[in-house]
Amino acid sequence: MRKIILSGIGILLVVLSFLFAKKLIADKHKPKPVKEKVVKTVLIDTVKNSTIQIVIPANGSLVAKRRLELYAEVQGIFKPSNVLFKPGQKYTRGQSLIRIDASEHYASVQSAKSDLYNAIAAIMPDLRLDFPEVFQKWQAYLNTFDLSKATPELPKMTSDKENYFITGRSIVSSYYNVKNLEQRLSKYTISAPFTGILTEALVTEGSLIRSGQKLGEFIDTSIYELEVALSKSYASLLKVGETVKLTNLDKTEYYIGKVSRVNGSIDATTQTITAYIDVKNDALKEGMYLEAKLNVKEEPNAIEIDRNLLSEQEEIFVVRDSLLDVISAKPIYFSDTKVVLKEVPDGTVILKKSVPGAYAGMLVKPFKNANTKADK
Repeated sequence: MRKIILSGIGILLVVLSFLFAKKLIADKHKPKPVKEKVVKTVLIDTVKNSTIQIVIPANGSLVAKRRLELYAEVQGIFKPSNVLFKPGQKYTRGQSLIRIDASEHYASVQSAKSDLYNAIAAIMPDLRLDFPEVFQKWQAYLNTFDLSKATPELPKMTSDKENYFITGRSIVSSYYNVKNLEQRLSKYTISAPFTGILTEALVTEGSLIRSGQKLGEFIDTSIYELEVALSKSYASLLKVGETVKLTNLDKTEYYIGKVSRVNGSIDATTQTITAYIDVKNDALKEGMYLEAKLNVKEEPNAIEIDRNLLSEQEEIFVVRDSLLDVISAKPIYFSDTKVVLKEVPDGTVILKKSVPGAYAGMLVKPFKNANTKADK
């Protein structure tokens, strides 16, 4: 019985060994599974060269184009008025900014005008006898002479005799002395040369003002100027009168300005050239920080793409028969996010968006509706 059991176990082991060997032989000849190739879907664009407007970004702070620093040329007490001399106060053109007490000087002017009148009146009898032909015009001058008004200009002398006679009586010198005093009298009142606002006030009503003392600053709020610095390579491209788009830092407000002038020299330290942009808007304030977009050049036969599509070797990816390839391109201008290229043939199919891990020979699948989807 024991022999029969051992024989059965031996036969069973032989059978199992045969089946296991058969399975190993079958697995050896079984074909390995083929790994499926991954085909990436890419956004494409067809090149169509055109004229690209090169826009240069710049920024700066606004300053008033017309600014007046107020200084005193005479001495006296600052007379109070209905309008307080304070920062933020608005004045219209011709309105008095500062009035200095001129009563003492006014008396001197009136005295000098009276002396001139008396001097002319004293020579009238001599003019009637010796120069009857000019008597009437000097008589008419006296009739129009008013001490409360500005001194009128002396009659024009028509002969040398008349000139010698009038000059010899010191009338001409007295006249110019009066005009000098009148001119100085006008400096006791400082009027606004334009409509604007007071930005700085260094004196108050009732204080003593001294000659040469700074009194404040006055600006025109109707027009401002933005000073921007650009690379010297654009010096020959900037044009006076060019329209410029401006925006604030938050990109919530937009303005339109014009290039009013361009500096004729280049800064030796920064190698930049300064341009000045005029801008008008009631919402603007001096000191506001604005960004400008200057249209400096039109580049023909060029395209504009994202900067990350151009490699360091100045190459871009193109799609040929569902495979990626690279071609050389000539960059003309770089902005923060875009680059302008030339020497890319029309009809070339290029990538519209960058593909991570892209390489030449990579199998791709172009996406037909790339134009609308990519924009979204």
